[in-house]
Amino acid sequence: MYSDLEISSEVVELVNSCENDCLEEFKKLDDICMKNSIKVLSSFHKNRINESHFNSTTGYGYNDLGRDAIEEVFKDVLGAEDALVRNQFVSGSHALNVCFFALLRPGDLLLSICGKPYDTLDEVIGIKENASSLMSFGVKYDQIELVNDDFDYESIANYISTHKVKVVEIQRSKGYSTRKSLSLEKCEKVIKLIKEIDSNVIIMVDNCYCEFVGNLEPVSVGADIMVGSLIKNLGGGIAPNGAYIAGRHDLVELCGERLTLPGEGRGVGPTLGINKQILQGLYMAPSVVNASLKTAVLTSRVMERLGFDVEPKYNDVRADIVQNIIFRDPHKLIEFTRGIQQGSAIDSSALVEASDMPGYGDKIIMASGSFTQGSSIELSCDGPIREPYIGYMQGSLTYPYGKLGLMKAVERLLHK
Repeated sequence: MYSDLEISSEVVELVNSCENDCLEEFKKLDDICMKNSIKVLSSFHKNRINESHFNSTTGYGYNDLGRDAIEEVFKDVLGAEDALVRNQFVSGSHALNVCFFALLRPGDLLLSICGKPYDTLDEVIGIKENASSLMSFGVKYDQIELVNDDFDYESIANYISTHKVKVVEIQRSKGYSTRKSLSLEKCEKVIKLIKEIDSNVIIMVDNCYCEFVGNLEPVSVGADIMVGSLIKNLGGGIAPNGAYIAGRHDLVELCGERLTLPGEGRGVGPTLGINKQILQGLYMAPSVVNASLKTAVLTSRVMERLGFDVEPKYNDVRADIVQNIIFRDPHKLIEFTRGIQQGSAIDSSALVEASDMPGYGDKIIMASGSFTQGSSIELSCDGPIREPYIGYMQGSLTYPYGKLGLMKAVERLLHK
């Protein structure tokens, strides 16, 4: 059966054996999927989503009923006061940029409490010099490193007590670092600590890769505002672009005015035919995230059996859809990534190479044979060509396709 995909019986037997080890974890993930599906369907019913909400606007985008309904649904599903969900966002990093510039003014202090944020924010913040960065506008920046993959609660408490911090940034997913992703329980603990010291601090969470991995989202545990991409979890592999910002109403309003212009804010922004795809993507998102998590769990078990260090382990509680594989060898990272590309639906014949990419300091190897360019909720694997040569694998629209993609990657790794 697998010969059409040139997958050997050796690899099939290995993966099927590991799959049996994962069945109990799969049951836990199915329970989370059901709870999030109920949440989404209930919001569709509450907001009376109907075919008229698929209609489109052009030009200025005035009176777009579908756009307004989408934001009501996202608000409910994410447990927020308000939500801004727009196709004008080109990426999650763009939405983070909009959020930073909306909330911070010259002289304000931005504090990251989980070390340096994702590479694409270096020039946004000014860690890497850029004439348009926050720091170039007089916004100050500082960071506190994690300790043993957890917040440094004592240092954070001391810092908040002695500095006037405007915004605290928490990036839940690991990015291209070697740390673990941050659980919602850890976030809740540190948010409570900060708010007890200074209730005026705005706590912003980068929630990319984390939506629907559990039953709650950051604003439900005290965060003021959070940001995510629609070509990751909540787009369900159907939304072709866009992102969301959700949280306190006053903060979301500020973000709307920064995305468009003061005075018009959220009242403009044509949807250009995307409403149906955003709604359908959110509808599918619990199942697609479930498939991604199952693929990640299976990958962790298989690669551990092959002798590689992995994070998280297959039976760990997960905070996001990302699976780290520590290869400690650039050639193994490259060949595994090429195998994922071969196991993809689109551009399967492409031989991916490490190359320079905008926003990154190292060459990046990236497999993403996806229907939507750069879609991280579809099966993909990428990583910087730097020690310890970690592959960051995520996504899969269905579990069977994720399993097959993994088989192709293992096949190439073992037999190339």
